[in-house]
Amino acid sequence: MGFMNKILGDGPSGSVGDYVELDLDDFETASDEAGMSIHIAEIGGQQDVIAIKDAVYDGDLVVADITRLRTEDTTVERITDELQQVAREVDGDIVQKGDDQLIVTPSGVNISRQKLGRN
Repeated sequence: MGFMNKILGDGPSGSVGDYVELDLDDFETASDEAGMSIHIAEIGGQQDVIAIKDAVYDGDLVVADITRLRTEDTTVERITDELQQVAREVDGDIVQKGDDQLIVTPSGVNISRQKLGRN
Protein backbone atom coordinates (compact mmCIF):
# COMPACT_ATOMS: atom_id res chain seq x y z
CA MET A 1 0.00 0.00 0.00
CA GLY A 2 1.44 3.38 -0.98
CA PHE A 3 2.09 6.27 1.38
CA MET A 4 -0.78 8.43 0.09
CA ASN A 5 -3.21 5.49 0.32
CA LYS A 6 -2.20 5.06 3.96
CA ILE A 7 -2.94 8.72 4.63
CA LEU A 8 -6.09 9.10 2.56
CA GLY A 9 -7.48 5.58 2.83
CA ASP A 10 -8.33 3.09 0.13
CA GLY A 11 -11.12 3.40 -2.38
CA PRO A 12 -14.02 5.80 -2.53
CA SER A 13 -14.68 5.66 1.23
CA GLY A 14 -11.35 7.34 2.07
CA SER A 15 -11.35 11.10 2.06
CA VAL A 16 -8.87 13.84 2.82
CA GLY A 17 -10.97 14.99 5.79
CA ASP A 18 -10.81 11.63 7.59
CA TYR A 19 -8.12 10.69 10.07
CA VAL A 20 -6.47 7.38 9.28
CA GLU A 21 -4.36 5.40 11.74
CA LEU A 22 -0.87 4.92 10.32
CA ASP A 23 1.51 2.11 11.19
CA LEU A 24 4.49 3.97 12.60
CA ASP A 25 6.78 1.04 11.82
CA ASP A 26 6.53 2.14 8.18
CA PHE A 27 8.08 5.52 9.00
CA GLU A 28 11.27 6.66 10.63
CA THR A 29 10.27 8.32 13.86
CA ALA A 30 11.74 9.71 16.99
CA SER A 31 8.43 9.74 18.84
CA ASP A 32 10.03 8.48 22.04
CA GLU A 33 12.35 11.48 21.95
CA ALA A 34 9.71 14.02 20.90
CA GLY A 35 9.08 16.64 23.53
CA MET A 36 5.80 17.95 22.16
CA SER A 37 2.67 16.29 20.80
CA ILE A 38 -0.12 17.84 18.75
CA HIS A 39 -3.62 17.09 20.00
CA ILE A 40 -6.91 17.46 18.13
CA ALA A 41 -9.85 18.41 20.35
CA GLU A 42 -13.53 19.27 20.02
CA ILE A 43 -15.02 21.85 22.34
CA GLY A 44 -18.72 21.47 22.96
CA GLY A 45 -18.77 23.19 26.32
CA GLN A 46 -16.78 24.40 29.31
CA GLN A 47 -16.02 20.83 30.49
CA ASP A 48 -13.91 20.18 27.38
CA VAL A 49 -11.44 22.93 28.29
CA ILE A 50 -9.86 20.99 31.17
CA ALA A 51 -8.13 18.43 28.92
CA ILE A 52 -6.92 21.20 26.60
CA LYS A 53 -5.45 23.17 29.49
CA ASP A 54 -3.73 20.05 30.85
CA ALA A 55 -2.19 19.29 27.46
CA VAL A 56 -0.86 22.85 27.03
CA TYR A 57 0.51 22.88 30.60
CA ASP A 58 2.24 19.58 29.74
CA GLY A 59 3.97 21.26 26.77
CA ASP A 60 1.73 20.06 23.95
CA LEU A 61 0.02 21.96 21.12
CA VAL A 62 -3.77 21.72 20.73
CA VAL A 63 -5.94 22.34 17.66
CA ALA A 64 -9.51 22.64 18.94
CA ASP A 65 -12.64 22.47 16.83
CA ILE A 66 -15.18 24.99 18.17
CA THR A 67 -17.92 24.50 15.56
CA ARG A 68 -20.20 22.87 18.15
CA LEU A 69 -20.31 26.14 20.09
CA ARG A 70 -22.89 28.74 19.17
CA THR A 71 -21.05 31.97 18.32
CA GLU A 72 -23.61 34.18 20.05
CA ASP A 73 -23.26 32.19 23.26
CA THR A 74 -21.14 33.73 26.06
CA THR A 75 -19.56 30.28 26.51
CA VAL A 76 -17.33 30.96 23.48
CA GLU A 77 -16.03 34.14 25.08
CA ARG A 78 -15.43 32.45 28.46
CA ILE A 79 -13.61 29.53 26.85
CA THR A 80 -11.49 31.81 24.67
CA ASP A 81 -10.61 34.00 27.66
CA GLU A 82 -9.66 30.95 29.72
CA LEU A 83 -7.44 29.53 26.98
CA GLN A 84 -5.85 32.96 26.40
CA GLN A 85 -4.93 33.00 30.09
CA VAL A 86 -3.36 29.54 29.79
CA ALA A 87 -1.31 30.65 26.77
CA ARG A 88 -0.10 33.71 28.72
CA GLU A 89 0.78 31.63 31.78
CA VAL A 90 2.96 29.21 29.81
CA ASP A 91 4.37 31.93 27.51
CA GLY A 92 2.75 30.20 24.55
CA ASP A 93 0.39 31.52 21.88
CA ILE A 94 -3.25 31.28 20.81
CA VAL A 95 -5.09 32.12 17.59
CA GLN A 96 -8.56 31.58 16.25
CA LYS A 97 -8.56 30.24 12.70
CA GLY A 98 -11.81 31.22 11.06
CA ASP A 99 -14.97 30.51 12.97
CA ASP A 100 -14.17 26.89 13.64
CA GLN A 101 -10.73 26.40 15.22
CA LEU A 102 -8.58 27.57 18.10
CA ILE A 103 -4.89 26.74 18.14
CA VAL A 104 -3.16 26.89 21.54
CA THR A 105 0.59 26.40 21.86
CA PRO A 106 2.91 25.71 24.78
CA SER A 107 5.94 27.68 25.91
CA GLY A 108 8.32 28.69 23.16
CA VAL A 109 5.95 27.98 20.25
CA ASN A 110 4.63 31.03 18.42
CA ILE A 111 2.03 31.06 15.67
CA SER A 112 2.79 33.26 12.67
CA ARG A 113 -0.05 35.52 11.65
CA GLN A 114 1.10 35.42 8.01
CA LYS A 115 0.12 32.63 5.65
CA LEU A 116 2.91 30.85 3.83
CA GLY A 117 3.28 31.73 0.18
CA ARG A 118 1.96 35.26 0.56
CA ASN A 119 4.21 38.26 0.01
